[in-house]
Amino acid sequence: MTLQLRPDCERCGRDLPPESAEARICTFECTFCADCVEGPLAGVCPNCGGNFERRPIRPAGKLQKYPASTERRGPG
Repeated sequence: MTLQLRPDCERCGRDLPPESAEARICTFECTFCADCVEGPLAGVCPNCGGNFERRPIRPAGKLQKYPASTERRGPG
């Protein structure tokens, strides 16, 4: 099982491509940008109450076999 690498911030809708160093995830893979996590969310996931970690970057050579999710969850 691999991380979904969701494509956007659930709060503001900012694009978070697989290589983004700005993506943060909680233990349930809720995905937010660093600005939202460090600002309004104050480091606490609004969905589950957990903390966030920097999302790992999948090596480019593995993206073809294990592609990132295209399902957007942000507002809009």
